[in-house]
Amino acid sequence: MTVIATDETSFDFPQIVADLNRLLRLRATPIGMKMFATVAEMEAVPRIRRPSDVHTTDQIVGQACRNGWTVGITMQDLVGAQCGAVLGLHERSEEWLSGDRMTGVWYGTQEDAAAHQAAMDLPKYGENQAMAVSPLAAGRLNPPDICLIYATPAQMILFINGLQWLGYKKLDFSCVGESACADSWGRALKTGEPSLSIPCFAERRYGGVMDDEMLIALPPKFLPKIIVGLEALSKNGLRFPIAPYGVNNDVRAGMGVSY
Repeated sequence: MTVIATDETSFDFPQIVADLNRLLRLRATPIGMKMFATVAEMEAVPRIRRPSDVHTTDQIVGQACRNGWTVGITMQDLVGAQCGAVLGLHERSEEWLSGDRMTGVWYGTQEDAAAHQAAMDLPKYGENQAMAVSPLAAGRLNPPDICLIYATPAQMILFINGLQWLGYKKLDFSCVGESACADSWGRALKTGEPSLSIPCFAERRYGGVMDDEMLIALPPKFLPKIIVGLEALSKNGLRFPIAPYGVNNDVRAGMGVSY
């Protein structure tokens, strides 16, 4: 059964996740991310875990997505300014904007590294002190600010097709390269719009993101609409997995059904 939310604050997340898994056969656990004005608010989330070690944000997201944990962090739990800035937990200081730490490693010149830092989409600094991530189906963030969905390219294009089924809108995404979390959760937290990324080196090395996975971050209000679209597409035979038609076959029979 597909559930459509009647407002933007009440969602049946267990059913939403069940529908996504049924329609797309997702491998990774859909999770939510929520920012908190105070540490106390974050620590009041049911069954919240707090790190005992220093981590990247990629690892914290991975603990929710790969381990099924509910985890809360502050800037003090993160390895450096880059991770904190993408969440709005660290200021975009002059040193940060310089890109010193990336010069000669990710970018060939100081100018290139600084341009990368300036290009990142980041939420406003100073509004929040903490962040938590949790599996969507657990319903502990009630609701999250954004949802994170990992999927293969084939699953992802159908997910976006579902989003575009009603109220069509062309979607534009960005790619800053390294620090691609700014293209996904950074941009979604800043704009409130669906934000697709190709996860970067750090997300794959430290966050457990698989070679063939992409990431989309979006507010939860979009998910019921996407499921409606995926259901309609599935009824039209446009579903996952996408069965190969064959490169040598007469295409007219297949095209007659799909287009």
